[in-house]
Amino acid sequence: MPSTKEIRAKIKSVQNTRKITKAMEMVAASKMRKAQDRMHAARPYGESLRNIVAHLATATTSYKHPFLRPHNTSAAKVGLIMVTTDKGLAGALNTNIQRMVLNKIKELNAEGVTVRGTAIGNKGLGFMQHAGVDLLSHAVQLGDRPQLEKLIGAINAQLEEYSAGKLDKVYLAYSRFVNAMKQEPVIEQLLPLSSDRLEKIGEKRREFSWDYLYEPSDATVLDVLLKRYIEALIYQAVAENMASEQSARMVAMKAASDNAKKLIGDLQLVYNKTRQAAITKEITEIVGGAAAVS
Repeated sequence: MPSTKEIRAKIKSVQNTRKITKAMEMVAASKMRKAQDRMHAARPYGESLRNIVAHLATATTSYKHPFLRPHNTSAAKVGLIMVTTDKGLAGALNTNIQRMVLNKIKELNAEGVTVRGTAIGNKGLGFMQHAGVDLLSHAVQLGDRPQLEKLIGAINAQLEEYSAGKLDKVYLAYSRFVNAMKQEPVIEQLLPLSSDRLEKIGEKRREFSWDYLYEPSDATVLDVLLKRYIEALIYQAVAENMASEQSARMVAMKAASDNAKKLIGDLQLVYNKTRQAAITKEITEIVGGAAAVS
């Protein structure tokens, strides 16, 4: 049985750990509110832009943008943009998205398709390197606020490969924020653009294709619009992932603080029992010594 001194040292150590986890919980809760505000502000724009582009995918135009054209290359390669966190201590957030991405990679490899990856976040970078994915680009140390200028360089590497016909498809993987207790890992097709979005919003397929009048020209409008579409989707994915990160960290740190509190209570009980046993032993020795003298 450990001595009372050793138990006191353990209690002190756990108390110090609990102070750290409690502080991290409070910081994550504060950052979570700000991250949620940014995420909710980005969602309506992103959803509306998705709907517009879904209609464009079925439109009849004289100019076919590279993002609207499906590729059937002999290279059999796809791009995968994976959004994760830079830091740990976020529960199973990164593990869930990594598991889903790994299953997707295995599925594509089984079909003879090679994956070229882009990692956004340190955890995704380490995962792709460990999984042996051909890494095309990466962006790390994003901070607590999504900044498009830090992301666009890594994303452009995938877009240029697709525009050059070196990739058949491009997928985007991230964690979608549902609520403070639930974050959902998602993999969605980024390129080529499709009209599948219309079915998700409950719009029936039409027998005729959509048509638009462009000013000044369809090439000018589509080039700007589709680039803005990609940027908006990446920004929203990073904003969703950051809100998910802070929520997951807050929950994880709260669980750690509660477990530390329970452990302190258990150690305090052991300490009291050990101390009582020591006192009882001393009294017994005193009584025994007195009886021997008399």
